[in-house]
Amino acid sequence: MCSSFLRGAAFAGLLVIASGVQARELRVCADPNNLPFSNEAGEGFENKIVSLVAQELNAEIRYTWWAQRRGFLRNTLKAETCDLVTGLPANLEGVRTTTPYYRSSYVFVTRTDGPDVQSFNDPVLHQVKIGVHLIGDDGSNTPPAHALSRRGIIDNVRGFMIYGDYNDPNPPARIIEALGKGEIDVAIVWGPFGGYFAEREGVPLKVTPVRPIFDGPQLPMIFDISMAVRKENDTLRQEVDAALARRLPEVDAILAAYGVPRLDTGLKQAGRVP
Repeated sequence: MCSSFLRGAAFAGLLVIASGVQARELRVCADPNNLPFSNEAGEGFENKIVSLVAQELNAEIRYTWWAQRRGFLRNTLKAETCDLVTGLPANLEGVRTTTPYYRSSYVFVTRTDGPDVQSFNDPVLHQVKIGVHLIGDDGSNTPPAHALSRRGIIDNVRGFMIYGDYNDPNPPARIIEALGKGEIDVAIVWGPFGGYFAEREGVPLKVTPVRPIFDGPQLPMIFDISMAVRKENDTLRQEVDAALARRLPEVDAILAAYGVPRLDTGLKQAGRVP
């Protein structure tokens, strides 16, 4: 059997087995240690949503596990080791994304007996200890870190590497643990992450979407989240879109169970979420 045929079969998501029967295969790339999104045990909400999609496509899931660090898409989806990646910003360049299935934002996470923070403009942010995530080996700033810096809030900010020590479970959770221990007073993190770990910390925490949601034209704090395929694989994108639309109530239930903060009303009114 020629290699070009094998490549074509993999691209289409079909596995040819010895008996000659063709079984549908959904090849997915995901992080094996990144709750609440995904892990190798299938405990993340993206794992659960992918399972719904696979059911609709009458397909078996085959995961390729890869740490979601810099170069993730280059080494996975674009290298054709898989055909689908979940949890990416809608309309991301270089890939073809599905209709978004939820919208969330960065959030302030505080102890219930701690400061009441509603906005980046709250004066209290100049006085409390703040934790933010840093991205990548070079410690690149997240949107909240830029928003704080624009306001001169620097000396009281502590950075937590979002990748952390990958030998530990859920490396990004260290920032919420620090909040629970009183090492910081405010954590500013991506909404699904904050909502999930706030509910599991040993002290009562509250989660508040940041304001403003657009801190200037180039600094959004709110994102529509989609799945992605390679640009040339629009057939699969359409299939995934249809599957998500059919299972939308179950998708919503999964997101609620994981404490994902939702800001979807505008999307649904505009017809951008199924």
